[in-house]
Amino acid sequence: MSRKYPIISVTGSSGAGTSTVKATFDQIFRREGITAVAIEGDAFHRFNRAEMRDELARRYAEGDQTFSHFSYEANELGELERVFRDYGETGKGRTRHYVHDAAEAERHGVPPGEFTAWKPFADGSDVLFYEGLHGAVVNDQVNLPALADLKIGVVPVINLEWIQKIHRDRATRGYSTEAVTDVILRRMHAYVHCITPQFTETDINFQRVPVVDTSNPFVARWIPTPDESLVVIRFKNPRGIDFPYLTAMIQGSWMTRANSIVIPGNKQDLAMQLILTPLIERLVSTARKLRA
Repeated sequence: MSRKYPIISVTGSSGAGTSTVKATFDQIFRREGITAVAIEGDAFHRFNRAEMRDELARRYAEGDQTFSHFSYEANELGELERVFRDYGETGKGRTRHYVHDAAEAERHGVPPGEFTAWKPFADGSDVLFYEGLHGAVVNDQVNLPALADLKIGVVPVINLEWIQKIHRDRATRGYSTEAVTDVILRRMHAYVHCITPQFTETDINFQRVPVVDTSNPFVARWIPTPDESLVVIRFKNPRGIDFPYLTAMIQGSWMTRANSIVIPGNKQDLAMQLILTPLIERLVSTARKLRA
């Protein structure tokens, strides 16, 4: 952790909804006049698309059917830790971009499935914002939670997560349901061992729970809407959280445990604004005073 150069890490698996959460953070940064430098977890993949295809084929031939982008060894987690540490110490660092599709390729001038060149962060930022798969990993090689000042988990129940991933990959990446299902199955081992342990390290988890039938996510015709969902918000340390204020401000909310509140799904953005804005303001205010 760094009081001068704070780091915010948002962690969730593919299809979890971290991009929606990122949009809320962007609103907070813009409204509060905070300059954030953003990095994406995809930038720290170890392989480009062609290399990953070859690596998968090699591991399949050796009998390993569990390797995926979720796996630690498929990512440059040491480099991510270095970026976190460098930023925390100096306010500087570097990142790149993984190009997913033709639209991104046109913007970045790099073919789909490739990485852009590494570039240094712009000077003068208030906070580093990470969004991706591995923002709270602790293993024998890295300890990312120790370097991040605010850690957020985005964790829909797993059937909903699968529905969101299937619909996203079909709509934006042209995959068939069968192809996405194969990816889900291949990633399951790493999901259990690499992704879910991170949510015990996060400071706040937002878990969306549908209240409609999602028993077979592979034939679901649409994604449950926020109006068809509840969101469970869990605080690792509830000390200092004004739960009476939150339940009064968020209509239809209630507490279920001493560290948890449940809200209507369509109130998630409001809840995030109410909960996160003062936390971010405190981090940035302290950092600006120390840097001055």
